[in-house]
Amino acid sequence: MKFKTAVFDLDGTLIDTLEDLKNSVNYALSKYNYPQRTYEEIKSFVGNGVARLVYLSAPDCADDKIKEDLLSIFKKHYVDNSAVYTAPYDGIKDLLAELRSAGVKTAVVTNKMQEAAQDLVNRFFGSDIDIVIGQVDGLAQKPQPDGVWKAIESLGSSLEESIYIGDSEVDCLTASNSHLPIIGCVWGFRGRQTLEECGADYIADTPSDIKKIILG
Repeated sequence: MKFKTAVFDLDGTLIDTLEDLKNSVNYALSKYNYPQRTYEEIKSFVGNGVARLVYLSAPDCADDKIKEDLLSIFKKHYVDNSAVYTAPYDGIKDLLAELRSAGVKTAVVTNKMQEAAQDLVNRFFGSDIDIVIGQVDGLAQKPQPDGVWKAIESLGSSLEESIYIGDSEVDCLTASNSHLPIIGCVWGFRGRQTLEECGADYIADTPSDIKKIILG
């Protein structure tokens, strides 16, 4: 076994969340009669947490107070509607089950709200993910390494035996800041070119590639 611990990003890596994120953003925008955002726009905005997603989605005329209100509306709607269209990517459930069988420890570290992240992981993956660390007060978000290091410490693992798996430039920077190699997933929100340009150590075309890289 090449790596004993796998730290996963969530959105765009394990699950496709874009449609539900888009719908919650547009629900919030509709409360102010603001223009709706497209799937491709939302796809380009994700990766740095929901606050940045909502702020980028708001029109230029929205002041800070309105943006805060939009964020609050978004959060309330998304907690109740985070799994309407959201689903794991093909092959992910099998991958996680196979890693579990091989004795690999697994974590999810995400900029998604903790409650929503934990709910989605429980819903789709159950005990095949050991720990979930989302956006919580007092813990720096990715690309800062704090959440990754907390996950590795909580699992009783070390940096030397761990690897990070993600789909974006934020994930590449997170891995670099955490002193971990990264597997870039081409099926996510950014694609192969972005992952190659940001220096991903490995590129996975399918979840089975992740298994091969981790188990050696």
